[in-house]
Amino acid sequence: MSRFEPTNLGEFCTVNSGFAFKSEQFSEDSNDTFLVKGSNLGHRVIRWDEGPWWDNSDYEKLQRYQLIVDDVVLAMDRPIVGGQLKFAWIKSSDPKSLLVQRVACLRAKDVGDQVFLRYVIASPAFLQYIDTITTGVNVPHISGPDIRKYIFNLPIPEDRQKIAVVLSAYDDLIDNNLERIKLLEEMAQITYEEWFVRMKFPGHEEIGIDSESGLPIGWKSQTLREVTSYINRGVAPKYVESDGFPVINQKCIRKHLVNFAESRLTASEHKVPKDKLLQPLDILVNSTGTGTLGRVAQFFDCSDRATVDTHVTIVRPSDEVSAYWLGRSLEAIEPFIVNLGKGATNQQELGRNDLADVVKLNTPTVELMTQFDDFAHPIFETITNLLNQNGLLKEARDLLLPRLMTGMIDIDNVELPEALLERINKQNHNETNIG
Repeated sequence: MSRFEPTNLGEFCTVNSGFAFKSEQFSEDSNDTFLVKGSNLGHRVIRWDEGPWWDNSDYEKLQRYQLIVDDVVLAMDRPIVGGQLKFAWIKSSDPKSLLVQRVACLRAKDVGDQVFLRYVIASPAFLQYIDTITTGVNVPHISGPDIRKYIFNLPIPEDRQKIAVVLSAYDDLIDNNLERIKLLEEMAQITYEEWFVRMKFPGHEEIGIDSESGLPIGWKSQTLREVTSYINRGVAPKYVESDGFPVINQKCIRKHLVNFAESRLTASEHKVPKDKLLQPLDILVNSTGTGTLGRVAQFFDCSDRATVDTHVTIVRPSDEVSAYWLGRSLEAIEPFIVNLGKGATNQQELGRNDLADVVKLNTPTVELMTQFDDFAHPIFETITNLLNQNGLLKEARDLLLPRLMTGMIDIDNVELPEALLERINKQNHNETNIG
């Protein structure tokens, strides 16, 4: 007996679109109910900090549009951006939310298949299908009936459950690593604020205050230009769907982290100036548009070549200062950087010279920066390791997904993510010993 049976999405799940909320009634209060719409939906991510929101008093009246844990949401306008499908799923930690029109919610008819459904939508075959049926020039779009017509081979229930368990284990470990990274970042920021904002650094009791500068003796006020070796915007990419290297854009920079899920590829042969190829501990600053301008994140993942587009500024610390200190310093003054934007509301730009010469920092002594490096280095080394782990996990997940969905490999022989990482660590350890 075959372990697969042809079916279509309309038989396997329901496909419903959202409500036509009136934009003039949108709320900007993040305590209200979040609205999931095309503009805040990305590839495997919902940008919960972007809004909009809707008055909480209407939530119960809109039960049909309430999203629940494990719902799969799919953009129906511009469903593919940069070769990636705009879809995500609702997690238990997400806030309550409502579905907006032109976004589809997919729910398996058997609740036990809901996690498996996520990977049907995540599969390369579904992406290819959506690419072929998308119509429209100004606004490429798909419809509910289009989604329902997608035909795929459905594994038997036992295999569906196993596939869902394995692939979701990869996603869960990736999410856990991101949460650990967030906590480590917060730990570093708390210590930074204690030492360099509240001035409660080790030995502060024995250090006097300079009467002219008002700073601890040995500290000095400097512009960003004085503590950096390079400040410049990125490149105009030559976008490709494959065989390229990542270009970080403004959507990638959020909550002091760089998320490659929103990046696109530029052609491998694209000649990028050496200075504009990212280096470890470069600081990236969003530099265009209200709502995104001023966001800061330090770049740790340099396993491969990467750059940024022209809407992002690269800030490279000089050898005279701690890169960890400078990264935390710019994160701490994000609101100030936001206010440096000039121009019309939707056309605001952060000028390189404004960033370089208007931003001033209280630079501590070399000795204190060295102490901060000693504290921060293990934290950010762990962050780098977790980012590298996530890269391996994503690569393995994306290789497994199409093979599992088509039966190319036996689900019972697939490694869980922890076993994969343990095997890779052992290989690296053995190679180190041989070397």
